[in-house]
This record gives sequence, structure tokens and C-alpha cells, in this order.
Amino acid sequence: MGNVIFLSPNFPTNYWQFCRELKNNGMNVLGIGDCPYDQLSEELRESLCEYYRVDSLEDYEAVYRAAAYFIHRYGRIDWLESNNEYWLERDAWLRTDFHITSGFQQEDVPRIKYKSRMKEYYKKAGIPVARYHLVEGAEDCLAFIGEVGWPVVVKPDNGVGASDTHKLSDEGELAAFLRGKVPGVTYIMEEFVHGEVNSYDAVIGPDGEPIFETGNVTPNSIMDIVNNDDNSIYYIVKELPEDTRAAGRAAVKSFGVKSRFVHFEFFRLTQDQAGLGKKGEIVGLEVNMRPCGGFTPDMINFAHSTNVYKIWADMVAFGDSRMPVGEHGFCAFAGRRDGKPFLFNDDELTERYRKELRMVGRIPEVLSGAMGNQMYIAVFREKEEMDQFYRDALADKASAGAGLGAGAEASTD
Repeated sequence: MGNVIFLSPNFPTNYWQFCRELKNNGMNVLGIGDCPYDQLSEELRESLCEYYRVDSLEDYEAVYRAAAYFIHRYGRIDWLESNNEYWLERDAWLRTDFHITSGFQQEDVPRIKYKSRMKEYYKKAGIPVARYHLVEGAEDCLAFIGEVGWPVVVKPDNGVGASDTHKLSDEGELAAFLRGKVPGVTYIMEEFVHGEVNSYDAVIGPDGEPIFETGNVTPNSIMDIVNNDDNSIYYIVKELPEDTRAAGRAAVKSFGVKSRFVHFEFFRLTQDQAGLGKKGEIVGLEVNMRPCGGFTPDMINFAHSTNVYKIWADMVAFGDSRMPVGEHGFCAFAGRRDGKPFLFNDDELTERYRKELRMVGRIPEVLSGAMGNQMYIAVFREKEEMDQFYRDALADKASAGAGLGAGAEASTD
């Protein structure tokens, strides 16, 4: 029986399933979090061997003492993980300080967290990337823009998701960004890429080979969703395109990934772009050494009739998994923003797609910036059916009768 420390096991709310599958595999699952024990879900409490509450997971000394307590009580720790982008550095520091070798160490953090460093490893894998510049001031930014042209995208070099990400189209917007940027934060400026985000999502075994692979597509920009308060859509693919699979596997080798759940992001070009490639080709965006966020693991399960929580836990406990993968489909996520005049209200949309829907509910506030406020997750055999679902889910009342299908009627609610 091995010992696993799981950091922040209560968030995202679905991550208790990683703990359950570890326990089912005979592991001692030891949780460290800042949520009071009696506020943990019953499923999570039943999945943990013991839980240590700290006042704040930001307090490294407190988390260090919690890990030391578990070592004193249970002996050597075999695995330490959060599967959470925000805590990847914290995970690495703890592994290094306690000599837990089953995961990235402190020295690995720059290449897995800094967007500028990620590009080096994408290029080593033979994958083109957007040109970039680390921001200092107006003069150097304008010199870079003179090379790549407007617009450009700027974001923290070490950032989570699409937070503090901006598309700049002229000198006025550049000046406003420079005035408002967070002091002490290093920003990366990149040439604008015309493409949709395609991802490679996989559980990688201890030999660096994939145990399970899939991917997702985000047709609209997460940056625009966050900055413009837009609705959100993305979907798990029915079958992983071979060029995405090849790029993902090449990146796994380049980054030296072993024994991890990964989410690697690429652009698929929507037009020819000089220096990057032809329309339809793959360009490296960034790597995430953890599962795709929110309820994506559940969506992967729905799309492929499997259980990636178990596949990951099997990899931790046994180095491989025999979890079957069944019938494939598209799993669609639609995140609606509160306050918009949707054609179909919640009850009407739910009734219209009751056979296809797998999850309906409110999105946690901390995730709502990128994902909307109310989610609908549904499975479809054909892409045309999924496209119709998106039209129905996101259409507003003004678009009633504009291609929404026979029988569509405006809600009076």
C-alpha cells in the first residue's frame, strides 16, 4: 500500500474522484486543503485516509508542516499531486523538499510554467510557435510589433488560464496596457495567430508512453470569453486527429513527461500565416501539466465511455491501466452567461435535449470567467447534431426563426 498526498482535493469539486480511485487501488490518500473537514463532500471524506486542514494553501510553511506530519505518521510518501494548474509550483517545491521523486521537481518549474520557456521545447519537437517578446516598455514593444504587425497578444509569462490576457490592436491600446499592467509581473507579447485551439489530452505512463489519449476543440477564444463576458463552448472530439496526436506525442518526448495527466494546447490555423504554416496546420500554444480544467475529465468519460479518474489512479498505483474505452462520441460543453436573453430558457433547453444531456448546473464562481455561469454538457454521435445543440443553447431571442430548426419558439420567461 502506497501513500499519496493530494493537495486541495476539494477543488475542482469533481476531483474527489481521483481520490476515490486511488483509494480503490489500495492507496492511503492523505488530503491537505484549506476547507474545513465538515464542509468536504461526503464522497471526498470517504475517499481520504486522513485530512489536514491549513488556514491557507498559500502559506508554504503550513503546507510543509502538514506534509511532514503525514510523513511522521504514515512513512515515506510515494506520490504528491494536486492536478491543478494553480498549485503546480507548490507541488514541485514540496516534492523537492521531501525527496518525492514521482513528479516534477523545483528545477523543472520554468519549462512547465513559463510560456516563453515552453516555446523552446515545442520547437525542439519540430512544432512551430508564434514569435514572442518579453515586455519592458513602449519602445521595445513597438520594435517587436514592427516585425510581426498588429494585433498582438500580451499575457503574464507565468499565468493561469486566460486571466490578464489582452489583444492589442493599436498604439492607444498598447499605452493603456502598459499603464495598467501589474507591477512586478513579466509579460510575454506574441504575434497574433489566426486559429482555433485544439488540445492533446492524455494520461502518460512511467515510460513516457500514452496510456490514454483524446483531445478537445475550442472554436471561440477563451481570451475573448473572459474579456467580453461571452458565452463559452468547447467539445471533446469523437476521434483524435492524427496530426494532433503526433504533435502531442512529440511534445511529451520533448518535455520529458512521465507519469502525468497532460493538457497540451495547439492552434489549428484558420488561414495561411507566414512563418507559421498553411491553413489547417498545427502550431504550438502552451502546455499544461495537469488535466484540462473544470468538468473536462467528466466530459472525456462521457465522450469515450470510460473513466479517466481510474486510468490516472491506475497509472499512479500500477504504472498502467486496463480500464476499457467504449463507444465514442462528441461531448459538448455550453456555458451560458447570466443576464443574456436566450431563446430557450433552462427548462426548455433541458427538455429539448433531455436524452443527450449528461450534466446541467451552475459553474463555480472561480471558473465562471472562462466558462460562463450555467453549464450544459451533452453527448452526440454526429457533429451536425452537436452544432444544432450549440445554436439552440446560445441563440438569443432576437435570432428566433433564424436557422434554429423547425418548431423553435421564443421563450416568454
